[in-house]
Amino acid sequence: MPTGAKDAKLTPVMLLRNIQDFAAALGPKARLLGLDVGSKTIGIAISDERRVVASGRQTIARTKLKKDLGTLARLVSDDGVGGLVIGLPLNMDGSEGPRCQSVRQFATDLGKAIDLPIVFWDERLSTMAVTRTMLEADLSRKRRAEVVDKLAAVYILQGALDALGRV
Repeated sequence: MPTGAKDAKLTPVMLLRNIQDFAAALGPKARLLGLDVGSKTIGIAISDERRVVASGRQTIARTKLKKDLGTLARLVSDDGVGGLVIGLPLNMDGSEGPRCQSVRQFATDLGKAIDLPIVFWDERLSTMAVTRTMLEADLSRKRRAEVVDKLAAVYILQGALDALGRV
């Protein structure tokens, strides 16, 4: 168990309640993986070891849960990841709808497959913000579709990194 994790309030799969508990559960110089979990794709971003900058890693097409979890487990192992930040698609009023339930279940399944601290990050407006930026950059519709989920993961992870920097 990572340093400080015993003091944090954890569920059995290390789903942490807030960014402070997440920070306490992380080991030093561990990269973070940010995930934008959709029904068809998972956008993936990764941080540097100092946890300052999020960069787009890739987008994977969703297939079977077991295969998706295996792909993520390989990324975690290959990239020296020490924690996961998963975007939570809250409604604009802050309530949780069916997509939140789906993402929470995915996180629980992922937590059973990968023994790392996981925290949710409010992803409201992330896709909209990323899409607006891509439109301003005059990216084609096809190119926007190719990168929107990966860039949304960057947006989610960067928000969490900025918050970690204030903890």
